[in-house]
Amino acid sequence: MKRVLFVMLLMILAVVPTMAQDKTIVEIAIGNPDFSTLVAAVQAADPSIAAALSGAGPLTVFAPTNAAFEALLASLNMSAADLLANKELLTQVLLYHVVSGKVLAADVIALDGQMVPTALAGESIAVAVVDGGVVLNETVKVTAVDILATNGVVHVIDSVLLPKVVLDALKK
Repeated sequence: MKRVLFVMLLMILAVVPTMAQDKTIVEIAIGNPDFSTLVAAVQAADPSIAAALSGAGPLTVFAPTNAAFEALLASLNMSAADLLANKELLTQVLLYHVVSGKVLAADVIALDGQMVPTALAGESIAVAVVDGGVVLNETVKVTAVDILATNGVVHVIDSVLLPKVVLDALKK
């Protein structure tokens, strides 16, 4: 029974990337209700982010779900409106979720134990392969991979990645 479920999951994962290939990263996010907070964040941030995520690419985006944003807001005792109003902070957080190039799940094995530079200058994400899954910065789990876009790839994550510069600003 487990083997049948595993095979079915692999078949679904093989079909999902094919369906999204005719959309940009932004269009994929807009088309998925689980990314509505991410879409609102991109719209509230510096317009260059939306332009880049709609542009030629290729880019890799680690996309936090609505639940990931809700958990972050709860931990910071902050409302979504407060987060969306802080354009500079929001822009830094979003840039930290973007990596140059198209990094597919199969490529991550070679990145195990490495730091990968992000679009936020001077900041990198730690990549580790743990028990067959990918973990970023020691705690953020990649929950879905290889959602292909015309301008790159999206990987879904269970938490919002926060760069050091943002963590330092939040401590003040």
